[in-house]
Amino acid sequence: MTTRDTVHELLRRIGESDPEGVAELFAEQSDWRFSWPSEGHPSVPWIGPRASRADVAEHFRALGAHHAPERNRTTVSRILVDGDDAVVLGTIAQTVKINDVSYTSPFALHLTVEGGLITRYHIYEDSLTVARALSGDTGPDRRVP
Repeated sequence: MTTRDTVHELLRRIGESDPEGVAELFAEQSDWRFSWPSEGHPSVPWIGPRASRADVAEHFRALGAHHAPERNRTTVSRILVDGDDAVVLGTIAQTVKINDVSYTSPFALHLTVEGGLITRYHIYEDSLTVARALSGDTGPDRRVP
């Protein structure tokens, strides 16, 4: 598969809430980076160090367990590909299951595909908005967009 094919397949499997299928697209070891503090956040259990294919599946299982998939309105606005690298731009729109708080965040995903497998997964999002939604911090002076 080309880089573009792999990216499209990744997005399809994420959209179908298929953590194991997503993990199959990754190299056994990959470079993960989130736009979060390295220690993660106590309200956001899927954030933390990741490197192995098993970590990938666990990440997407945890992400799915905390959101209402029927209320997901995540959109992709652009996919840019240059050789082995791809950038996906879009907007995450999710609803937290436990507190019914919806949030949106722009995102950029930088992927590297080598030999048909993803070796880099760097995601940049509005981590403060996500953390506030998961912790229920939506008081009068803390509006979740």
